[in-house]
Amino acid sequence: MNSFAVSAVTNIIVSILCIGFSWWALQAFRFDLFVKHPESGQSKLLHIILSIFIGHGVASFFMEYLGWSMMLKSLFS
Repeated sequence: MNSFAVSAVTNIIVSILCIGFSWWALQAFRFDLFVKHPESGQSKLLHIILSIFIGHGVASFFMEYLGWSMMLKSLFS
């Protein structure tokens, strides 16, 4: 397996995990205070979109941090 394949699989797994964690964390948020019909399809779609948006941002942060930390070993060698 080349490094691109490992990187791709890692990115996919981290992204899915972060989206799942953001979905779980948003369960504590009271959407009924901000939307007209909290049980509607539009409200559920908003919940999904927010989970993807937040999860992608968190996953991007972790993957960039991992990449930067991997680059640091070239500083000391």
